[in-house]
Amino acid sequence: MTLKPALYLVPVTISNAPVDDVLPPANIGILRGIRHMIVENVRTARRFLKRCDPGFDIAPVTFYELNRHTDLTQVATYLEPLRRGEPMAVMSEAGCPAVADPGALPVEIARREGLAVVPLVGPSSILMSLMASGFNGQGFAFNGYLPIDGAERGKAIRDLEAESARKDRTQIFIETPYRNNRMILTLAETLRPDTMVCVAADITDPDREEIVVLPAREWLTRKYDFDKRPAIFLIYRPQAHAPRDRRKGSRERK
Repeated sequence: MTLKPALYLVPVTISNAPVDDVLPPANIGILRGIRHMIVENVRTARRFLKRCDPGFDIAPVTFYELNRHTDLTQVATYLEPLRRGEPMAVMSEAGCPAVADPGALPVEIARREGLAVVPLVGPSSILMSLMASGFNGQGFAFNGYLPIDGAERGKAIRDLEAESARKDRTQIFIETPYRNNRMILTLAETLRPDTMVCVAADITDPDREEIVVLPAREWLTRKYDFDKRPAIFLIYRPQAHAPRDRRKGSRERK
């Protein structure tokens, strides 16, 4: 496959599902033609490439690590191959690069310099959990991590709930996996009893995927264990007129 010089944004699997179940074959074909890749961790990137194709020739590939230890002033230099006309890839540890991910920085630099950027199709826990929740998909916000401090976290949750009701907006956020159960309890104790809460874990995993949607009050008595599992949280407090308004745009292209 002959690739145009561009920064290809390559999604990575978010579970142990077979690669062919969640990624288009074209993505793997593109990866085979790229010799310069910006990744969060070289070891896991190599492992992903071998999952995509056990015969993938990794030897000629140059990896550039971009994570919390990276000197961000050096990231612009990573794009030298692209400036010379060679295709490059950006890959996250999981899911879509540049979405809640440090990969956004090389994309910003490429855009600023007029270099081509090509996003590829792949799994996003943010969008897939929203799809499965039944919450408003026309107005939503991803809020990353909430504060760790108990008082600040409680205020943040109440603020998100208030904004959800005021703007008819689904609020989405994540948590460190070993604190998932604690987050659910905090949501159940902080939110109004009838505010809806969705917890989506192990999305795309054929054996472990679990997506549960309940009013906050029902989480207080439900048995669950989401600790140490990749999960995402959604809350929604609909307005009385929301179901009618949410039909708007259903005929438009999405």
